[in-house]
Amino acid sequence: MTLSTHATPLAGVSEAAVLKLNNAHAAELSWLEPHELRHLIAEAFHAEAIGDCDAFIIAFDQDADYWSPNFKWFRDRYRRFVYVDRVAVSPTARGRGLARALYESLFRKAAEAGHAVVTCEVNAEPPNPASDAFHAALGFLPVGEAAIHGGAKTVRYFARDL
Repeated sequence: MTLSTHATPLAGVSEAAVLKLNNAHAAELSWLEPHELRHLIAEAFHAEAIGDCDAFIIAFDQDADYWSPNFKWFRDRYRRFVYVDRVAVSPTARGRGLARALYESLFRKAAEAGHAVVTCEVNAEPPNPASDAFHAALGFLPVGEAAIHGGAKTVRYFARDL
């Protein structure tokens, strides 16, 4: 179920459900206020949810109006790309392959749009070993690292060729 492609409505998935799942994973994704989520959805290259929001993904292309230092890191280095900003799976839906399905859907859409690379970041500090393993299994390779938010957080940057 697609949330949006450049400001398309949520197609049956409530923003409140996406916001609740996002904010339950704020340590990994960052906390969002309702108006911030609406902006992300409006700017998204691809935003998709499964079920009533058992899982979701939000990704941007290089033209998005987005404030994230991680997105800006990629924009400074890649002329054209798709950036996975956030993906979350409800604890009750884990182990069903939902995150992989969301990424596969994104890979198809990105390739169809002529993109050659999908990018993302994973927390290095605080560590997120499950995300590291997941992204490695999908073929993402490390392309950089940075301290963000005044050094409070360190992230590793990854890219996957399509």
